[in-house]
Amino acid sequence: MIDLIIIGAGPAGMSAALEASSYGLDVTILNEGPEPGGRIYHALERLADHHPDDVTRLGNDYAEGLNLIKAFHSCAVTLINDAAVFRLDEDGTVWYTHDDAAKTIKAKAVLIATGAMERPVPIPAWTLPGVMTAGAAQMLLKGDGMIPSGPVAMAGCGPLLILTACQLLDAGADVRCVIDTVQPKDYLASLPALLGALKAPFPLLKGIALRKKLAKSGVELISGATSLSISGIDHATGIFVNGRHIDADTILLHNGVVPETQLSRQVGCEHVWNNTQRCWHPDVDEWGESSLKNIHIVGDGGGIEGALAAWCSGRLSALNIAKQLGKINKTYRDKLARPWQKARRKHLNVRPFLDRLFKPAEFLLAPTNKETVICRCEEVRLRAVLKASDLGCPGPNQLKSFTRAGMGPCQGRLCGLTVSEILAKQKNTSPANIGYYTIRPPVKPVTLSQLAKLDQP
Repeated sequence: MIDLIIIGAGPAGMSAALEASSYGLDVTILNEGPEPGGRIYHALERLADHHPDDVTRLGNDYAEGLNLIKAFHSCAVTLINDAAVFRLDEDGTVWYTHDDAAKTIKAKAVLIATGAMERPVPIPAWTLPGVMTAGAAQMLLKGDGMIPSGPVAMAGCGPLLILTACQLLDAGADVRCVIDTVQPKDYLASLPALLGALKAPFPLLKGIALRKKLAKSGVELISGATSLSISGIDHATGIFVNGRHIDADTILLHNGVVPETQLSRQVGCEHVWNNTQRCWHPDVDEWGESSLKNIHIVGDGGGIEGALAAWCSGRLSALNIAKQLGKINKTYRDKLARPWQKARRKHLNVRPFLDRLFKPAEFLLAPTNKETVICRCEEVRLRAVLKASDLGCPGPNQLKSFTRAGMGPCQGRLCGLTVSEILAKQKNTSPANIGYYTIRPPVKPVTLSQLAKLDQP
């Protein structure tokens, strides 16, 4: 049995590995990607080796991320890339696939650093070819230098939408418009949090600069969208916004990001509902410790906080784990933690403002068009969910029996929040009362041939 398993090699996971290894912990990090970096620093090393100018184009944040990756490579940890974790047990046993075989590893402590995922944007025809998320387009740009061909329309809300639009524009994409679902009431709701955000104004100044850049480049900025739908039969041909049609070959959607909670739910950690950002996140303390004492959750997987704050939370959790395993005492832990706690508070100053300003659009949380696909895996449409609700279906888990929604390869990851919102709206209550799918292993697809090669009975 080793000391610590870290699941995920993004900013939080790499920072935790750096800190934990410095106190002599035996650390193994399981990374689902082919290289460390997570989603935000995806393929950054490759980009720096082959196209260093592209790193500069992406911005200073990515140069800092490259330094973190280089530091991570220098620490004494075992890194296993292309490792997809499909089960986590409360006793610290982690089940994963690697080299086309299922494997297990056990540790005294487990740190989940799986980050965030984009919230689904279920609008009519969102499953057509030519429609994808803004984050997916950004990953293709960073990893392979790919950009959409033909005119591009982007729609939704959140900092990632504006950032990706600028990055695609710089790479030569034909970005025609950015459609914003933020409403005037959202600006008013965010004002009380503006003073706190101004204590660390860089994210605000960056956002303003990006919007100015789009406007100066001739990209049409459409504000206050209250309805969206995709046009096309075999392929997307454009997007309708508030009844107006905009021609486009590629539609990029984004309605914010939410914590990736599948693994923390599967192992049995307690979760709480965030009514501002309309999502669940694990119930963790200031050290990232979950309701299960030997399991910590850090970075955006514990609650959306951004890359720089995730660096700090990774360090803090590693310090707490080192204390729990007897490598350092409480006094030393608290002393070492102070600068990281201070830095994390600084980076989190802007979060209340961003959370209120970019509150998910209500019409995208619970769609009204009955032909809208809700569960992509099982092709379950809204009309089937509504019918099940009318027949007395009380929650997401029962909905599986009624419709098979949530029973596909993603295990409800792409429809869970939408299903909870729809059922809550039907029953005039909060998703907190409706609940979420019960997640069971495997949380990621695993084949019988891989299980046949499992390294234990």
